[in-house]
Amino acid sequence: MIAAKTKPCLCGVQVDGLSMEEVLVRARDAIRHRRSLSISVVNVAKVVNMRRDDVLRDSVLAGDVILADGMPLVWLSRARGIPIPGRVTGIDLMYRLFELANQHAMRVYLLGAKAEILEPVVSVARARYPNMVLAGHRDGYFTDHQESQVAADVRRARPDILLVAISSPKKELFMRRWSRFMDVPVCHGVGGSFDVMAGQTRRAPFWLQRSGLEWLYRLGQEPRRMWKRYLRTNIVFAGLAPLCVLCRQNDPFAKGCSWCSRNDSSLCKTLANSRALARPSERLS
Repeated sequence: MIAAKTKPCLCGVQVDGLSMEEVLVRARDAIRHRRSLSISVVNVAKVVNMRRDDVLRDSVLAGDVILADGMPLVWLSRARGIPIPGRVTGIDLMYRLFELANQHAMRVYLLGAKAEILEPVVSVARARYPNMVLAGHRDGYFTDHQESQVAADVRRARPDILLVAISSPKKELFMRRWSRFMDVPVCHGVGGSFDVMAGQTRRAPFWLQRSGLEWLYRLGQEPRRMWKRYLRTNIVFAGLAPLCVLCRQNDPFAKGCSWCSRNDSSLCKTLANSRALARPSERLS
């Protein structure tokens, strides 16, 4: 039996206070007992966009485990007095799941990215993790009408671990709709991690990751696509974070921040609602 952990609410999202090793223990337990473990990861951009996009929000919150993929969320948990051990990034967890599968000859299915990205990912995975069983793979470019066939293919492959490298909110929606049917013990949405594994994009140096500036490194690689997203969501989060700290209830913003309700401030209400700046159409990782 795995003990429950504290789940601080960070701008309306309850995040599991788990370390990487604790997540892996839960993954091994889920595979051993053939129980479902759907893993969601959230960063600043996703937390902000979840406040406007109810479908994205419901899909993320449907995860069995919700992890903080970003230092600002770790810092916010500490400021609220409910610290989480640290961030657990989607890409780092992906690599650790590969290692787990390699150690125990588990079956892994790779779903997502473009075909030209997926091909080198498959080659790298086979070379690095020779004991892992690659149960199947498919690119992430399929229509809504094809979803049922994709889910059926995954089910037939009988993987222990499903890695979904599709952008948000499509990956969250897919996992929410089909996880029970696919009957895969561990489902993990890894966003653009296949691009990194294939060498298409690079991760920020470790010191930038630790300082919470990984987004700036990514902005430098894709400025045209990413600048609006980061400008908008970072501004909103910068306004939400102080309100989250000041709010003393454990579920701020989920049903209206109690601190905001006691202050007749139009700016405060705008930030608490955060709907004027956050847009659900932004592509997230």
